[in-house]
Amino acid sequence: MRGDLVRKLIARCLTTGLAVVAFLVVALTGATGWGLALAVAALVAAAAERRVRPGADISAESVLLAAGILVGYARRLDGGFDPALVLTALALLGLVLLVGPLRDAGNLEIRAANLPVRTWTPLIAARLGGALLALLGVVAVCAALALPAVVALAASLLVAGACAAVGLDLARRRFRPAAGGGPVARALRAHQPEFLLYFSAPPGSEYQVTMWLPYLERLGRPFLVLLREPEFLPTVAAATSAPVVYCPTLKAMDEALVPSLRVAFYVNHGAKNSHCIRFSQLTHVQLHHGDSDKAPSANPVSAIFDRIFVAGPAAVERYARAGVEIPAEKFVVVGRPQVEAIEVRTEPVTGLAQPTVLYTPTWTGHHADANYCSLPVAETLLRRLLDRGATVILRAHPYTSQNPASARQLARLTELLAADRNRTGRQHLWGAAASRELSLVDCVNRADALVSDVSGVISDFLYSGKPYAVTDMGVDGDDFVARFPLASSGYVLRRDMSNVDDALTGLLDTDPLASARWETRRRYLGDFPADSYADGFLDAARRELEPEWEPPSPRAADAVAQEGSPLSPTA
Repeated sequence: MRGDLVRKLIARCLTTGLAVVAFLVVALTGATGWGLALAVAALVAAAAERRVRPGADISAESVLLAAGILVGYARRLDGGFDPALVLTALALLGLVLLVGPLRDAGNLEIRAANLPVRTWTPLIAARLGGALLALLGVVAVCAALALPAVVALAASLLVAGACAAVGLDLARRRFRPAAGGGPVARALRAHQPEFLLYFSAPPGSEYQVTMWLPYLERLGRPFLVLLREPEFLPTVAAATSAPVVYCPTLKAMDEALVPSLRVAFYVNHGAKNSHCIRFSQLTHVQLHHGDSDKAPSANPVSAIFDRIFVAGPAAVERYARAGVEIPAEKFVVVGRPQVEAIEVRTEPVTGLAQPTVLYTPTWTGHHADANYCSLPVAETLLRRLLDRGATVILRAHPYTSQNPASARQLARLTELLAADRNRTGRQHLWGAAASRELSLVDCVNRADALVSDVSGVISDFLYSGKPYAVTDMGVDGDDFVARFPLASSGYVLRRDMSNVDDALTGLLDTDPLASARWETRRRYLGDFPADSYADGFLDAARRELEPEWEPPSPRAADAVAQEGSPLSPTA
């Protein structure tokens, strides 16, 4: 989070500083060429700032830059009064004043993908700021080359025409709305969606949605994805063929929630969830985006939902343990369908000469009580793993780079792995190779064991039956396992790494907790047949869509041996 703030401050200072210096150089000195060059540099900085701060207001800087460029232009032409240059100045002034309000108005319009409609007005409105910066760059180049002012005027009128078209269409939508809603609402009514997936989250959280899309599509019913932040629209739309709708306002939501909808699914406890909960005609179902013993996994806010789909009985116990009173009938055990592709290993994983270990440090969290990140002490862990001949897959949390200290610690770990790979040839994986080119399931299937912080990764890995270690980054001491019961069948690594050798011996050599893991697996991930594991979720979801629907006669889950491990390798 602090790193993100630093980037924004640097971008702001560069844009403002370069704009002021460019204006002063052009206005107070004779170095017109240098002033125009500085103006172009300021425009590049402003474009970069818009990437870091999409909603940045750079009106003041745009006025300074426009004034400086026009003064430099007039000097270059040196032909006295030029009507074309005056008209260019007026067009630029109007654009500087109008682009911000038009962009804001466009941001209040509903947008959609994967629907047979074209919502071009809000898309163009969102790009007007970039068009203005590009126009100022064109005018600066015209000034530097001393081109006739009519060239700059033509470019200015082109952008002004786009602004006028956007403004007229936005005014028409606002003051003369179409009967029965706009084109998006009409297309949704024709689509007849039966349920929606509602999503609101900080940038970088789209994985929370994409992990559920394949299973919602397997329901075979028309649905839509409703987003509350615009940056997710391209990514989510590319991950599904279902309509994806961005609703910036409550009015837009009223338009998108068509009468055919019966159920709303959620994947987190975002504050904006309340905007959809208010639609009492819907059944509201919380899916979560992972199952772990973290404090947020027993959030009291869960009580506002009509149903809470959980992976296993352990999740219900977690709420009770946290003192969160929720009626038992709200909970539905559905398993964790995302683990169905994980390969289960029933034979012992002990004494491997060159084991592959997956290490998944989590991020620092929004609050101190949710900081389970082990990166500050991870160098000791990785050195011990390398000493044991392990190949390491380092898969960090997507939010890690938001904390500068965590980013530096992660960089140090990647340096260690790179150096060891060059020295030994072991094919360690990190960065994009471990987080983009491979899915979490791919990483789990490649690994012989896991080392993880308290996170949902452990629950997913548990399905494989392979051993795992858990880092204790708190001050709980002997109470750690009581607070995080999933650690009871894992090897706990203390914060100071004083027991790292003993824990790794249990993890990679002797594995005395092998039997205990199978019972933990049932409690955390449900008791569903392996060859139809995802049906637990699909059947529960269909019951919400059709209360009268009855699934096929349930089959017994795979048999379990007396000592707790599966009898069949397909378990």
